[in-house]
Amino acid sequence: MPAEHAELTGAEEVRWDLADLHPSDDALWTDLDAAEAQAADLAARYRGHLADLDAGALADALAALADVHDRAGRAYTYAYLAWSTETESPEAGARLQRVREAYSRIGQELLFVDVEWARMDPDRARALTEAEELAPYHHYLELKTAARDHVLSEPEERILSEKSVTGWSAWNRFFDETLGAARFVVRGEALPLQQATSKLHDADRGLRRDVHDAVTAGLVDLQRPLSYVFNTVLADKASSDRLRGYDSWIASRNEANEIDGASVDALVEAVTGRYDLVARFYRLKRRLLGLDELFDYDRYAPTAEAAAFVTWDRAREMVTSAYADFDAEMGAAVERFFAERWIDAPPEPGKRGGAFSHGAVPSAHPYILMNYTGQLRDVQTLAHELGHGVHQFLARDQGVYHADTPLTTAETASVFGEMLTFQRTLGALDRPEDRLALLVEKIDDTMATVFRQVTMNRFEARIHAHRRDRGELAPDDFAAHWTSTQAAMYGDSVTLTEGYRTWWSYIPHFVHTPGYVYAYAFGELLVLALYARYQSEGPGFARQYRDLLAAGGSDWPHVLVGRLGIDLRDPGFWDRGLDAIEVLVAEAEALAARLDEG
Repeated sequence: MPAEHAELTGAEEVRWDLADLHPSDDALWTDLDAAEAQAADLAARYRGHLADLDAGALADALAALADVHDRAGRAYTYAYLAWSTETESPEAGARLQRVREAYSRIGQELLFVDVEWARMDPDRARALTEAEELAPYHHYLELKTAARDHVLSEPEERILSEKSVTGWSAWNRFFDETLGAARFVVRGEALPLQQATSKLHDADRGLRRDVHDAVTAGLVDLQRPLSYVFNTVLADKASSDRLRGYDSWIASRNEANEIDGASVDALVEAVTGRYDLVARFYRLKRRLLGLDELFDYDRYAPTAEAAAFVTWDRAREMVTSAYADFDAEMGAAVERFFAERWIDAPPEPGKRGGAFSHGAVPSAHPYILMNYTGQLRDVQTLAHELGHGVHQFLARDQGVYHADTPLTTAETASVFGEMLTFQRTLGALDRPEDRLALLVEKIDDTMATVFRQVTMNRFEARIHAHRRDRGELAPDDFAAHWTSTQAAMYGDSVTLTEGYRTWWSYIPHFVHTPGYVYAYAFGELLVLALYARYQSEGPGFARQYRDLLAAGGSDWPHVLVGRLGIDLRDPGFWDRGLDAIEVLVAEAEALAARLDEG
């Protein structure tokens, strides 16, 4: 991105309004105190008696429990979002910690629900799950039954909940605040991580190399604290899994994702079996860039029109139009995010890096955090997060228990939104060179979403195994696992620099949500199938797709997606998605060949 545009995206004043959650801190504390009182009242009324309730009484108890979760979740969302834009603020950190501690106390009061359901006679639990009065809670109860073997006694659960505030949760905050405060000096300018790494997409190779060196130097300086955070989180995960009886590091994540381990293994095996597509694409990109050797800092280099600068207003129009063309109701939902200030857009010192959509609670609405710098890929990121946001917004009617979705299907809406925006933008281009540039940009994202995420899954598998079997990892151990898993994907198509050995250490998913990353590949390959269905069925598909999003997490993913004619349990499903990626690569190769001839 040209330097003169660095502060002129038009997103500088696009800040979210958290007043929809709480108009003030005083209102926050009042509401949080009320939630604590509600939780204590529920515990006094129902603890020790859950198995004695008939279906109607249990439905009443679950409705009251939902109110507590919504009120507490609203407070937590407010504190977390306020902190995420000012991670260097002691006041914001103190507010978040105070809310976390109250949230933990509320959770401890309500632990008896999970514990008593897990200890309930299986036939009794099954009969209640199928009762008509409990139909609004059916899948929630199914999931509680599925997890019953991993629920501990109430005193044990209380201890784990109490200690998590100063354990895993505290290390997450330390990780975020450490990287939020870090500055990386690029050509004399001290930049936050997000602004520095965004320049890896610049057309200037010298700048990309300087950014690479600056980020590497900064990460080297942080290796000791970041390695310690990783080791602590790995040990904490191993301890939790051992206490709860999970047989592998990924088992609890698969359970939360409502997918069996065999399906995940099939996904990983299918993707790693097609690493040849990665090497094939980067060999093409090396030729398009006119380079003799492609280094890791060259991977996201733009070509031609893909380097275009996009203002915030233009990005808003592009994304909103893409959604509205697909479905008017979804387009209207997207517009609300902009019009009603549900987005925080500009990069700022102390702001959390990356992007996310926070679903908040059903009684409120989602919020989106961006670090918008005006690159074309930022438009795709905006489309991605708005996919999450629309999904969360449409699923609110499912209520607290079913509004959220497992991570696998959560990524479906986001990646589908990217695809809509990409296809609309591609269709507006006439010149073959512009189409090729945008197609390469899209394949770049696909490689990152499918293949790179699976290599990170492989890295995670190694470091979790290492920590459990051999003890704490030194920085060089992390680096060795990182480079070997990355090199397996790139082969000889990309030269990995010595500095790249440290780049595992800033990726937040490894700390925040162990096991998360394969969900990206799951979502991308599922979207390729959904988009193919849309192309064959036309406009009528939009309503089916909207219904899928509105269903939230009210049933098993394979059941919800199966309503659209897609079988997630078909062993060949992943291969068909990977074949679709090969078609994109072949299209880019053919376009490049025609341009060479012309």
